[in-house]
Amino acid sequence: MRYDDRSAAGRLLAEALQELRGRDVVVLGLPRGGVPVAAEVARRLDAPLDVLVVRKLGVPGQPEWGFGAVGEHGVRVLNRDVISEAGLASAELEAVEAAERAELERRVRGYRRGREPLPVTGRTALVVDDGLATGATAEAACRVVRGQGAARVVLAVPVGPTHGVARLRQVADEVICPQTHPILGSVGAWYRHFGQVPDAEVIALLARAAEPGSPSPAVASSPSDREVLIPAVGARVGARLVVPDGAAAAVAFAHGSGSSRLSPRNQYVATALNRAGLATLLLDLLTDAEAHDRHNVFDILLLARRLHAASVWLREETGLPVAYFGASTGAAAALEAAALSGSDVRSVVSRGGRPDLATPAALARLRAPTLLIVGSRDTQVLSLNRLAADRMHCEHRIAVVPGATHLFEEPGTLTTVAELARDWFTTHLGRPTTGTPPRRSA
Repeated sequence: MRYDDRSAAGRLLAEALQELRGRDVVVLGLPRGGVPVAAEVARRLDAPLDVLVVRKLGVPGQPEWGFGAVGEHGVRVLNRDVISEAGLASAELEAVEAAERAELERRVRGYRRGREPLPVTGRTALVVDDGLATGATAEAACRVVRGQGAARVVLAVPVGPTHGVARLRQVADEVICPQTHPILGSVGAWYRHFGQVPDAEVIALLARAAEPGSPSPAVASSPSDREVLIPAVGARVGARLVVPDGAAAAVAFAHGSGSSRLSPRNQYVATALNRAGLATLLLDLLTDAEAHDRHNVFDILLLARRLHAASVWLREETGLPVAYFGASTGAAAALEAAALSGSDVRSVVSRGGRPDLATPAALARLRAPTLLIVGSRDTQVLSLNRLAADRMHCEHRIAVVPGATHLFEEPGTLTTVAELARDWFTTHLGRPTTGTPPRRSA
């Protein structure tokens, strides 16, 4: 799974760090890319945020070969084995350290703007970066905070190489990395948006966190809007969960493609449902790797089983009744999963979906009130929806949106979809009908 950006990675990383909430923790972001990740972690743990500036000491002529690192307060960590192997003289060591310490102090002045560093002595130092490449900087950072007197050192990164994570467990007391890969490649490949973080952004994030009476996590970035990873039948799928205050029900979005939680159409509908007081789970039913195989997109039973697993998680996480919103082959998966769940699923809405791909047995067994939304110009899919509706015995309706094609790209058509879905879900918040009501069609 790829992260949308560093902030999204930070929100997801914070989920794996909740056991640190309420403890004496200082969150330390490695500049520059690690600071936006660390800012999200600090907000969700309600912990103080600071920057951790370290400079690696590189062998002259081979700067990537580190013989140590320096940090604030005169902290210096040396690797005597490398010094011996490289045959470095004391004068060479001092020259490298002087240059790196001057650069460190310059950066610290720029980032902190006169603020004192947060003390780590006797506390848990939570070191955060946006990913591991060689791991050299992270290792140096862990050694530096240990030298500053941290009682416990925890390294947290969204993604890293398997061997690098294992090696760093010998340096840190604990390493948290939601995604490890035998062959990582570049860290940026695991992000959809991985632009350079300017110094100005680092300075602004640190200044905001240092303000007296700075907003709590609920105000600065509501914990009701978060990125999550959900175990679901052989994979951990990414999702975005939004729970408005006083939500009456939760709607899980199902789509056959990967990264569907980033679909602008799904996001548009989800926002409309949030405004109506409904929680939403924008869900990827396939990993990025799985989505490249078109067979998986049409594996309705796999999609349905994962949706069912995600809805069980959603119900336990929120305590709310669950409904489904399906698009494309995700609509068939939603109907299959609803038939599997029986009365546990309150209602189903399909947007330009393929309900005909659900098994006839599932369509006949379905009890959740179902709305099938199709564009009037999407004639082939409209015919397939009518075929599926003929097999249903539950309350159902086909809503035809005038002038709309398959993707509802025409002006006003997606707004109509959102309004239809909102009204259907809010009307069917109670238990789904168990009898066989009259069929309805628009």
